[in-house]
Amino acid sequence: MSVYPKKELAQLVLQLCEKHGISDVVISPGSRNAPLIIGFVNHNGFKTFEIADERSAAFFALGIAQQTKKPVAVLCTSGSALLNYYPAVAEAYYSKIPLVVISTDRPANMLDIGDGQTIRQANVFSNHILFSANLLEIENEGEQVRLPENAALVREALNIAREQSGPVHINVPLDEPLYATVPELYDYKEFVFQEKQEDKKSLLDEEPLELAALEKYAEQWNRAEKKMVLVGSNYPDALLDTQIGHLLKDPSVLVFTETISNIHHSDSIGRIDQLISPLTEKEFEDLRPDILLTFGGMIVSKKVKQFLRDHKPAQHWHVDKHEAPDTFFCLSNHFSLSPQLFFSQFFFLTKARKSDYQERWLQVKRDREKAHNLFLAGAPFSDLKAFQLILASLPKKVQLQLGNSSVVRYAQLFDTDPTIPVFCNRGTSGIDGSTSTAVGAAWYCREQTVFISGDISFFYDSNGLWNRYIKNDFRIILINNGGGGIFRILPGPKDSNVLEYFEYPHSLTAKQLAEMHGFSYCAVNSIVEIERELESFYESSDKPKLLEILTPSSLNDEVLKEYFKKL
Repeated sequence: MSVYPKKELAQLVLQLCEKHGISDVVISPGSRNAPLIIGFVNHNGFKTFEIADERSAAFFALGIAQQTKKPVAVLCTSGSALLNYYPAVAEAYYSKIPLVVISTDRPANMLDIGDGQTIRQANVFSNHILFSANLLEIENEGEQVRLPENAALVREALNIAREQSGPVHINVPLDEPLYATVPELYDYKEFVFQEKQEDKKSLLDEEPLELAALEKYAEQWNRAEKKMVLVGSNYPDALLDTQIGHLLKDPSVLVFTETISNIHHSDSIGRIDQLISPLTEKEFEDLRPDILLTFGGMIVSKKVKQFLRDHKPAQHWHVDKHEAPDTFFCLSNHFSLSPQLFFSQFFFLTKARKSDYQERWLQVKRDREKAHNLFLAGAPFSDLKAFQLILASLPKKVQLQLGNSSVVRYAQLFDTDPTIPVFCNRGTSGIDGSTSTAVGAAWYCREQTVFISGDISFFYDSNGLWNRYIKNDFRIILINNGGGGIFRILPGPKDSNVLEYFEYPHSLTAKQLAEMHGFSYCAVNSIVEIERELESFYESSDKPKLLEILTPSSLNDEVLKEYFKKL
């Protein structure tokens, strides 16, 4: 027989989450959160996960939300446990991922009196949260005095998480006793409401732009001889792919995409750094657009950001439902709606303009590709060569999760198969939860998930493997270059006398971690060995696999520098 918490506040939160479409709850063990643990685990409307490390738990929940595009709750006890959620909260904030943090707290009279596991939890995420619901303690159970106020706060938090696609925090003060139960849910219809809240998924749910306002911008667009469209991180979307194809019919339009934009078209430019790194000042001026149109999330390429900051377009338009970051310090207009609806309206007002802008730069792209292929054909064993072999080996339709730092940047130098969706935590670009995110994302992905990570990121988030939810078809490819290889690539660190403090050199391997967490493990350190292992790496197995590629740290940066020189 199911049991539910006796605490009224816990029951209220439980029922509101169910009515507002929360179906996945990631729980970290504790005592103060016992009433909510009892409620979520015993309610058949929730799928619950247990992950001990709060930092890993929050990123695991973020991975689920990344794939389902629905709010996912993560629940912890009181005290410092809550602070470990912060990296994932910040990532969710900047990546626009609906994460619902539920923390349990001590009653107000127990704060700042020297009691254990007690911190000031209210508004703790204030700089990186869409809404903080600091619930009021229920002192006298059964009186229902504060239930309407608390219900309103929780409803607002859950609505904001869903509608604005970002993190919210619900802080729940609970006094002892914590483990008392009742056999049934309380009747909270008047506070909870009956209708379930559903996600809006149709363009018809959006408010289109006023035609008169849009016509002014269409006239400017039609006059411009050089238009650049730059796409940041983005979910795969067939309609957007089609719309980008329509844009490219205009010879005055140049489209730059990134690996995690999940946009693929033969006449777009996807290897941005490869194209612009060797440009002269005159060529940068030729490339400078009259109008820059952007959509999607964060941009990975530092080179394109620097180019557009140094050679500002006359106008920068950003298309996004919620916000418009002034990334290039020249933002002139924010179209506050989805790119899909914007283009659906905009295309009726635009016409192609005669220009050699697109074709001129597509020729440069073709020249760079020849140089790229020529260099890789004779490249020695290195990080760069490893990425060529890995990305070429990926089966169609797998999901690719990328670690941060050098991993996502190396991936930007290669094309990926259009059937492969690519994801990376680029909201804050931190290394602190990539493994946990990939594991969470893999749980709800029907296709096989492949995760490519650097060594520092992998060891830092090794608790991402400490859970029961890793599928047998999950694959990790670990590029181990002995610690922080990106700092040999960046200008500055290598010329200092403290490079080891930037890099954190080490001689660790993942062998023992793999064995401890039940992974098949193999280490390779040559081109021949990589090719041999990758032949069967993705095949079905009775346990997940980890392939560790040990690359020469002293050579990687020289190979990459020579690569850009040969372009």
